[in-house]
Amino acid sequence: MQLIEPDWPAPTSVRAFTTTRQGGFSGGAWSSLNLGFRSGDDPGDVEKNHQRLTSHLPSRPQWLQQVHGSNVVTHSGRVGQDLEADAIVSFSSGQVCAVQTADCLPVLFCNRSGNRVAAAHAGWRGLARGVLQTTVNAMRDEPQEILAWLGPAIGPDVYEVGDDVRQAFPAQQACFSAHGNRWLLDLYGVARHKLSELGISQIYGGAYCTYSDSERFFSYRRDGETGRMASLIWIESP
Repeated sequence: MQLIEPDWPAPTSVRAFTTTRQGGFSGGAWSSLNLGFRSGDDPGDVEKNHQRLTSHLPSRPQWLQQVHGSNVVTHSGRVGQDLEADAIVSFSSGQVCAVQTADCLPVLFCNRSGNRVAAAHAGWRGLARGVLQTTVNAMRDEPQEILAWLGPAIGPDVYEVGDDVRQAFPAQQACFSAHGNRWLLDLYGVARHKLSELGISQIYGGAYCTYSDSERFFSYRRDGETGRMASLIWIESP
C-alpha cells in the first residue's frame, strides 16, 4: 500500500494517513485499492482491500454514510454499521475516524494535546453547509489549540463549477476564477478561509490534485465510475 502521511506538527500520540489507489485487489475502473462498497466494484475485492487497510490500523474504522451535509458523530468505541454523517470525532485512544473521498476534500483534525482527533468529508456542499464548523465545535477545544490538514482533493486548476456553486460562498469569492461562462473553484482556498474564520491558524496540506494525478488518486469528476480513497486518524494507545 502506498500511503500519504500528513506533513504537520501533530503530537506523537496522533497517527493519520490517506490511502492512494495503489496496493489493492480491485481491477478495471476501481484499480486497485478501492475502499468504496457503493462504487460498483466487486464486493469481495473491496472486502480484501479493507482487510489490507485494517492491518495498518489499531482497530476497524468507524465508516460513515456520507451525505454531503454537516452532521458530526462521536466515535462510540464500538464499530457498527455506517453512520449517516460527514464527520466523526474521537476522544479515546485506538478509535479510528475515517472518511472516504474521490475529489471531495478530506480534512483531518487534532489538538496540540493529542487527545482529540476528527475527520471530515468536505465537498463544496458540505463546506457551504458548515461541516468544518460543526466538526470544530464537536472537538470541544479552543480553536488556537487545533491543527487541520487538508488531504488530497480536486485542484483549483481543473475544478469547474457553475454560478450556483459560486453563489453558495459569498464570503469566499476570491476562491473563484472565471473560466469561460463557468468558474474554477479553489476548494482548498475555501476550506482555509473557513478554518481561519473559526480561529484556526495551524492549517497544513492542500498540495494535491486528485483529478490530475491518475496514478495515485481516484477521481469521480475525471472518470465517473471509480473507487474511493480513505483518510483516517486516531490516537495511539499509551
